[in-house]
Amino acid sequence: MVAGLISIALIVVIAFILRNVTHRLITRVVRRASSGTGNSLALRLRGRQTVEPEGLDAVAAERRRQRSETIGSVLRPVSSIVVLGTAALTVLDRLSVPIAPLLTSVGIVGVAVGFGAQELVKDFIAGMFMLLEDQYGVGDVIDVGAAVGAATTGTVEAVTLRITRVRDADGRVWYIRNGTITRVGNESQGWSRATVDVPVAYTADVPAVRKLLGEVTDEIWNDPEYRDVVIVEEPQVWGIEQISDTAIVFRISVKTIPSCQAQVARELRLRVKAALDRESITIAG
Repeated sequence: MVAGLISIALIVVIAFILRNVTHRLITRVVRRASSGTGNSLALRLRGRQTVEPEGLDAVAAERRRQRSETIGSVLRPVSSIVVLGTAALTVLDRLSVPIAPLLTSVGIVGVAVGFGAQELVKDFIAGMFMLLEDQYGVGDVIDVGAAVGAATTGTVEAVTLRITRVRDADGRVWYIRNGTITRVGNESQGWSRATVDVPVAYTADVPAVRKLLGEVTDEIWNDPEYRDVVIVEEPQVWGIEQISDTAIVFRISVKTIPSCQAQVARELRLRVKAALDRESITIAG
C-alpha cells in the first residue's frame, strides 16, 4: 500500500517536472526562433553587433517574434494536456482501475460530443490552419470584418486553437471564435503605405507645386529619424490624383513599416503645410 502511494506520488511529481521542462524547452525554442539564430540579424539581436535592425530587417524580426510567441502560446497548453493526461492514465493503472473500458468509453463519448460540438471542431481546425499559414499572430493589428457582429479592428493579444483575443482602439477586448472568422485583414505583415492628398487651387502652378512636394518628400526621406527606421522606401509624388473646377489634388505615397502609416502621414502633412505656407500656396477647400 505504501509502495503504491509512493509510486503514485513519484508519477505525479515526475509529470509536473516533465511539464515544466517541456514548457522551458518550448520557451527556449520560441526565443531562438524569434531571434533568428544563425543569421546576421540574430547576431545583432544577441549583442555581437551594435547596429540595430532597421527598416525591412526590423519588420522581419518583429514578424518572426510575433509568430514564435503565437506558436508558443499554443504548444504550452497542448504539452500540458499530453503530459498530465498520460500521468493521469498511469495513476489509474496503478490504482488497478481498468483503463481499456475507460478509453473505449471516452472514444464513444468523443464521437457523440463530436456530433454535438461541430462548431468547436470547426474552431480548432480553423485555428490550426491559421497558425500553419501564419495568417496573424500575437501583436498583429488585424481587421476581422463582421466576425463578432460588427467590424472589429484591433491588436491581437492572445491566440489559441479555439479563440483569438483582440483589443480594439477603445480598449475593448473581443473574444472571437476562430471558426467564425471568414476573412482577415492584417496590417502588420510586410509593410504599410501612407498616402497624403494635397489639394491646391486650380490656378496653382502645377510644376512648382510638384517640385515643392518633391522637396518635402526628400526632406523626410533624408531625416535619420524616419529613413530605414519608419520609412522603408523613398517617398514618391504620384502627381495629380484628382482635378475639378476649383482644386487640383496631388497625392504623395510613402511605404512604411507595418502599422506606422498614420504616424508618417501626420508628419508629412505638417511638413507639407509648412512648405505651402512658406511659398504662399493656398490649400483648396
